Amino acid sequence: MFDKEIEFSAHEDYFSLKEDYPIPTKLNIPEWYKKLEHTFLNKTVKGCMPFLDSLTAGYLLKMPQDFNVRHNVINKNEEGEVFKDSFQTHALHQFNFLLGQNFINLNSGVDIHTKKQLEGSPFIEKNKNLPIYKIINPWKIKTPKGYSCLFVPPLNNTDDRFSIIPGIVDTDTFSNEINFPIVINGDKYSVLETLIKKGTPYVQVIPFKRDSWKMTIKPRKPKEIQNSRLFYGLRILNIYKEKYWNKKSWK
Repeated sequence: MFDKEIEFSAHEDYFSLKEDYPIPTKLNIPEWYKKLEHTFLNKTVKGCMPFLDSLTAGYLLKMPQDFNVRHNVINKNEEGEVFKDSFQTHALHQFNFLLGQNFINLNSGVDIHTKKQLEGSPFIEKNKNLPIYKIINPWKIKTPKGYSCLFVPPLNNTDDRFSIIPGIVDTDTFSNEINFPIVINGDKYSVLETLIKKGTPYVQVIPFKRDSWKMTIKPRKPKEIQNSRLFYGLRILNIYKEKYWNKKSWK
């Protein structure tokens, strides 16, 4: 069986920097998870294969440059006008060659969604009613025919300062780079002054095959539920891993 191939390509000038290439998500397992032990007497999330699958599924995109964030901080521009959001970048030269996207301000490394574009959504409240910034992503993503990509914040391993707005793109037919709106975590940081460093993982890319589905809802017989509970009552360590789990491969 041949592996399916997902392709990440970038402008040759950016590619030649050999920095911040996409990586398999499995290479970014958090240290706290690695340190956990899972035994019969001390069961932890390290024995939960669904949790591990979330930590290793797909691929990661990294921040292509530094971003200096002063979110909900009172600022003044050169004309003395007061405003409350600021999203500035370092290493501007990395994006000078992306002149094909001249409809946005490349020097900032970001685009902007106005509040009106997401009016009424929970993202606006979380973002303290400020504009939603969108990271300019240098990587074009290509999947085989019939395959799309789900884009989410790194699952169970998200940066607590911000997250992207999830989305799905048909990457077998879409031929441009995909840029990612991010929302500041206003639930934790009502005001945030921080540096989001170049190379910070911020998007988990999970390719999947498009299929047509229909839903069926039906009852379960009491005997079936009882037998299931008796089976799990045996309390066998790693029972899901040994009996039901299928190993996934992400290279």
